Amino acid sequence: MTGKQRTASSRQKVVGRRMLLAGADKAFTLLELMIVISIIIILAAITLPQYQKTVMQTREAVLRDDLHKMRELIDQFAADKGRLPQSLDEIVTEGYMREVPVDPFTGQKDWAITTGEDPNSSEGAQGVTDVHSNSSEVSSEGTAYSEW
Repeated sequence: MTGKQRTASSRQKVVGRRMLLAGADKAFTLLELMIVISIIIILAAITLPQYQKTVMQTREAVLRDDLHKMRELIDQFAADKGRLPQSLDEIVTEGYMREVPVDPFTGQKDWAITTGEDPNSSEGAQGVTDVHSNSSEVSSEGTAYSEW
């Protein structure tokens, strides 16, 4: 080898070592990863309760709306037909509702129906007078959802 070839060869080795060292500088250390993970955990711990509260408020709003609409439809059915409906399914089959809504707390279409005497009937017939949730959970206001 000539002197120029040795110099070129040694330059390549130096450049190669620098590239290896530069690549090592771009990696994360365990400490940096632990700090980032700790920050993510702290942020999650702060936001999770607010998220759960928002989900609960949304469920309560859906329940209030569903109960209000079903009660209005019971009254509308009674005004139109001159009698109380016998079930929520009858309100659906008569076209007042597309389908019975799902209770947001039980996840089922298992509403608690209150029946009573039909004021429009002379024979003392019974019919649906009110509807409630079947959930045994308690609201953020302190009342059971089944009492709404």
